[in-house]
Amino acid sequence: MFTGIVQGTAELVSVEERNEFRTHVLVMSDNMRKGLEIGASVAHNGCCLTVTRIDGDRVSFDLMRETLRLTNLGSLDIGDRVNIERAARFGDEIGGHAMSGHVICMAELTEIDEAPDNRRLWFELPAMYARFLFEKGYIGIDGISLTIGEVQGARFCVNLIPETLARTTLSDRAPGDHVNIEIDPQTQAIVETVERVLASRSDILR
Repeated sequence: MFTGIVQGTAELVSVEERNEFRTHVLVMSDNMRKGLEIGASVAHNGCCLTVTRIDGDRVSFDLMRETLRLTNLGSLDIGDRVNIERAARFGDEIGGHAMSGHVICMAELTEIDEAPDNRRLWFELPAMYARFLFEKGYIGIDGISLTIGEVQGARFCVNLIPETLARTTLSDRAPGDHVNIEIDPQTQAIVETVERVLASRSDILR
């Protein structure tokens, strides 16, 4: 489990390409590697990946076909940075919201509104996921727990404070970029349960 509170960024320093498979090597700081072991889970832009090798400050992760299809990790190049969060432990403060590290889709950044000391970003989801968007609801964007500010169909915005911009890669995003999206699991469960109940009632009334 993750909390959506990004602990920092890490640079991609090596990419090994194979058939529908990639290995990424990141340089991770001493603090981020503390207690890290092979088999541990680390979220990259919100996508849960498993540590496969540790060589000094270089940590390796494998990306399978489904990960490359659903996330923006397959488009990364050497020198790019990713948002990093270690898996939550019992007793950790939950400053964001509970996240699984399972990216559901990508969204396109369509507009940036600048204002003193904050920035508003507008994204557009694939239409089929618009039903999970609620004003003041939670959403995971590239692994960051954020509150939805406004919803316009499949479009929504989030407001970023300077700390979020300084700590994450969202400060570098530009219109046309794609970000990883994780819908709040509780929201998804409630919406899908209501849909099933309404569908079953409709079937009974026919």
